[in-house]
Amino acid sequence: MKRIFVAGHKGMVGSAIVRQLQSLGDVDVVVRNRDELNLLDQQAVSNFFSSEKLDAVYLAAAKVGGIVANNTYPADFIYENLMIECNIIHAAHQSGVDNLLFLGSSCIYPKFADQPMKESALLTGLLEPTNEPYAIAKIAGIKLCESYNRQYGRNYRSVMPTNLYGENDNFHPKNSHVIPALMRRFHEAKQTNEPEVVVWGSGKPMREFLHVDDMAAASIFVMNASQEIYKSCTEPMLSHINVGTGVDCTISELAFTMAEVVGFNGNVVFDSSKPDGAPRKLMDVSTLKDLGWSYSIGLREGLIATYEWFVKNQENFRG
Repeated sequence: MKRIFVAGHKGMVGSAIVRQLQSLGDVDVVVRNRDELNLLDQQAVSNFFSSEKLDAVYLAAAKVGGIVANNTYPADFIYENLMIECNIIHAAHQSGVDNLLFLGSSCIYPKFADQPMKESALLTGLLEPTNEPYAIAKIAGIKLCESYNRQYGRNYRSVMPTNLYGENDNFHPKNSHVIPALMRRFHEAKQTNEPEVVVWGSGKPMREFLHVDDMAAASIFVMNASQEIYKSCTEPMLSHINVGTGVDCTISELAFTMAEVVGFNGNVVFDSSKPDGAPRKLMDVSTLKDLGWSYSIGLREGLIATYEWFVKNQENFRG
């Protein structure tokens, strides 16, 4: 039985990976709470890896947030994410773990990258300023994996998810991403019979969204893909693989769909004085399709399932 460590098991992606790994039945999933293992503490992480004798690692731990959080806490975002990935990847190598999967973010790509964004667009232009510190940390994680592979022959792979949502998301009113933020806002407006909901930005930017259960499935798929198949479906020196749907929509379309799913009947107003972020962020997922995987949960279907979970777990969800 393989012993697999999922770092960040209480987060949205980490918890989804844990659920799916446990359903396989032949895996011993290893997890640690923050009070048991501080991932910012290099020595603590090193001691943990030395004692646990792990076969593989899913590195889903990260400090994440939306535009407001990234603008407000840039130092926290770059420092904590750099420390987490450096500590885990290096400790994995030192303890002889050959297999690791690092989860990045689509914000690694230039703000004005050609659409849809190919893996080869990495480091070809300027990043979106609002989350540049976070993006730089994620790029460093990709290069860490790539470097340990090149120098030591490790099998450290990186996947770059598009915008994720679903069970165990962060629904904080200020520090969450667009889907949980809108879901909470529309839900509360419905509860209090508000006449309108104000959405940040013009509503024109286009975004791609992937349900977290699909992300977990893709992560396990990429981790388990044979070296021969993996290498045959990736470009020379390709260090990461995009994970998404290959389909996007405007923030305006998302907002009106959300209103329908939640059952909010008031007006939806867009505040153009607030920042939009990148004009479009659509992933080219042809590499992952060539590997043999594609998404299965559509946006409306995913939003309905997420809202059902939200309503049932308001006392327990993060934020």
